[in-house]
Amino acid sequence: MKLIILDRDGVINHDSAAYIKSPQEWRPIPGSLNAIARLNQAGFHVIVATNQSGIGRGLFDMTALNAIHEKMHKALAQAGGRVDAIFFCPHAADDNCNCRKPKSGMLTDIAHRLNTPLRGVPLVGDSIRDLQAAAAAGAAPILALTGNGKKTQRAGGLPPGTTVYADLAAAVDVLAA
Repeated sequence: MKLIILDRDGVINHDSAAYIKSPQEWRPIPGSLNAIARLNQAGFHVIVATNQSGIGRGLFDMTALNAIHEKMHKALAQAGGRVDAIFFCPHAADDNCNCRKPKSGMLTDIAHRLNTPLRGVPLVGDSIRDLQAAAAAGAAPILALTGNGKKTQRAGGLPPGTTVYADLAAAVDVLAA
C-alpha cells in the first residue's frame, strides 16, 4: 500500500496561533489541495494526523472540528482529491496522552488500523513534534517550510534523514514522480 501521512495545520491549510476553530478560519495553503489530488492520482492513500488541542482547551468542540473537516473534504473534492482518513488527538499538551505528537501513539494507531508498517512511509509536517513522531514510528520525516516550518528549520535538531521542501506541493513533485 502506498501511504502518506500529512499534518493538517501548516501543511494543508494556513495555521493560526489562535487555533483554527471554525470552517470560516480554515483556508488552504496555495497548491496543497492540488498536491493531494496528485498524490491520489499516483496511487497514494492520504491520511491526516493532527493534534487538535483546541478541543481539550475548550476552544471548539467536535461539531466544529467535523465542520472544518467537511469543508476540507469538499475543497479537496473540487480539486479532484481526497483524504482517506483523519486521525486526531483532542487532548491538551498537559494531558500527557500517548496520541499527541511528538509521541507516536496516533501513528501506531494508523499502522494498526491499516494493518501496515510505517517504516519509510512519508510524513509531512511543519513542526518538530510532527518530525519526532514520524521518526519514533519509523516513518520518513519531511519538513514543509509552510506554517511553522521555517521556524522549525531555524531551530535545528531535526531527526536524522529529514528532508525539507518549500511546501507540500514541492514534496509531492518528488514523491509522486
